[in-house]
Amino acid sequence: MENQLEEIYKIIQPEEWVKSLTDEQIIELSKETDFSKNILDEGRDYCYFLDKKFYVTREKHIEYVNMSYTLTDPANLEKASTFDTIVEENEIYLIHRISVIRDGELIDKLADITVKVLDNENDSGSGVINKSKKVNISIKDLRLYDILVLEDAREKVFTDKDFVRKEYSRYLWVSPDSYWAYGNYTFELINERDDEFVYKKNFFRDENGNLIENEEGTISSGNSYTFKLVNYLNPTDPNREIFPYIDFATKSTWKKLSNFISPYYEEVINKANLESFAPSLIEKLNEFSNIEDKIEYAIEYVQNHIYYIYNADEMSGHKPQEAEVTYTNKQGDCKAKSILLKVIFDYLGLESSIILLNYNTDFYFKYYLPSLLAFNHVIVKVKHNNETYYVDATMRNEYGYLENRSFIYFAHYLEIKPNETLQIRPPYRFPKFCIDEKVSVTAKGNEGFLESESIYRYNRANNMRRYFKNTNKREIIDSWNSFFYYALNYSADRPEMDLREIFKDTSIDIISDDKKLNELTIKYKARIENPYFKDRVTNERFLMFFDRNIPKNNVRDFIHKDASFWHNFDSEKYEINLSTDQKIDTKEKYTIQESTINDKYFTYSSRKKITSNGGSAYIEYNPSTNHEITMENFEEFRNNHYTIADSNYGLGIDIIESGLMNMLKFKMKKAFK
Repeated sequence: MENQLEEIYKIIQPEEWVKSLTDEQIIELSKETDFSKNILDEGRDYCYFLDKKFYVTREKHIEYVNMSYTLTDPANLEKASTFDTIVEENEIYLIHRISVIRDGELIDKLADITVKVLDNENDSGSGVINKSKKVNISIKDLRLYDILVLEDAREKVFTDKDFVRKEYSRYLWVSPDSYWAYGNYTFELINERDDEFVYKKNFFRDENGNLIENEEGTISSGNSYTFKLVNYLNPTDPNREIFPYIDFATKSTWKKLSNFISPYYEEVINKANLESFAPSLIEKLNEFSNIEDKIEYAIEYVQNHIYYIYNADEMSGHKPQEAEVTYTNKQGDCKAKSILLKVIFDYLGLESSIILLNYNTDFYFKYYLPSLLAFNHVIVKVKHNNETYYVDATMRNEYGYLENRSFIYFAHYLEIKPNETLQIRPPYRFPKFCIDEKVSVTAKGNEGFLESESIYRYNRANNMRRYFKNTNKREIIDSWNSFFYYALNYSADRPEMDLREIFKDTSIDIISDDKKLNELTIKYKARIENPYFKDRVTNERFLMFFDRNIPKNNVRDFIHKDASFWHNFDSEKYEINLSTDQKIDTKEKYTIQESTINDKYFTYSSRKKITSNGGSAYIEYNPSTNHEITMENFEEFRNNHYTIADSNYGLGIDIIESGLMNMLKFKMKKAFK
């Protein structure tokens, strides 16, 4: 057991290349300054110095940190007293120094630590396999107002399966958060490989907060790059600005990278013979006479019958698994599942390929240096009937023919073929409406009858199926009640009422589910006592329905200096019908108001048909989705959404109360408008 633990961590002196600080230097750097005093007076903790290094060769890399920081906050004292360090497979945690400065004296605390090595397998039940370990360190007798000095490193030795890391290295330095202030902050990348590194500084600002032009450079073999900050408190506004970062990567091009990685995939794909290892699957595919059914079955077989195992540490390092192994074991990571799906597509005569992407960092690819280590996922790109589709083999419980399945949002990808470069996926327009909804509100006397029928397609259909499957029926009805509570404006005139007292005799059901077309139809019904919204000041009554999901609040509220707006809205169609046995004002401005918008990124129309006892509104929103909207184009886009929000997302009718006095009152009101 001792040997096993020693492979996970070591208490050891740092190597010569570190140029570790002496005790005297640490004490000197940890003395109070005017800057540190101002920070501490604000109630913050303070880091006197942080020395960070990334040392890389073709055989290993080492991340080294040496820092000295205050423990004036009880919460930070608690975190410092017991902390975890995650150690990946084939990685060693190196403990060089744990000390405190107390009353000006540097006290060694290595004798006061307890080290435990724990498994880091929190998510294995859901298929997320993480072979990393957790090194837990407890330090006895840490005291409030101590200055803690930590010097440690993580050393990762590359094995054969780290073939990408051996050939290409990458490191991303991101500026510290806006809580900590630093007296001296130093980062150094030391290149001991036999090839060049390149670096690129992004989103750095001058003293006035204006972006500085990106700086790029090279780090030749045997040299280093050093970046220093003095008396630093990050001024970045995280709500409106992107934190500065420096991208370091082995010098390369996307074309060179695609030529490097594609042979590994070609080898396992070309080796696959579906007839030899999956005859029962072929037999099942051949039962279908329609190619659409065959494609659907292939996708759903790989998605649902092959268990997804995601190894967070090995995604970028493992050679892809052979399709036969994946099929036989009925499990694999995203690479394995995608390759099996491509092999089946090849059997069906479809043109397909494997592509690399990263959903989480998609926005940054236009700034990143070329590196395979920027990707963390693979999916399948397939052509069919002159259209291109993207299939994520790791999804589950997805339905429909290829053109009807869920739409996956991303922009940048690298196709695993020779001589490829980074590609940008074109914007997309849905051939059908993602939601097609018809709502009717009929008021008779003091009762109202509400009915809505909604057809969901693409992502919405799959998500709604999951929602109905996993949610209590009463909870679903409450959710629909809540939506109509706001759409009918009852939140303004009966805010204290229980929704179940407003909407009575409610029912909601899936009335049809076509899994080939991936269309789910849901019908909701309710009876409403006192269906009109009543103004509490004037006692005027209105019948109104405004769908607050139509105006996009995130567009109108979007304020960012650096990030563009990612347009990923669904296409929508609504028909709203309001009818009453009362007379209505057929000339009221907002009742008859219509709207037509032809934006670069969407079209929108709101058409009305008004009668003496009601009206209908017909609304369509057709976006060019999966689209980045840059700053210079965004204001027009935002203003057009303000137009939608200006009473163009529903219908309202004013009731003319019966009786001579009410009629005279109404005419006087119109005369002075």
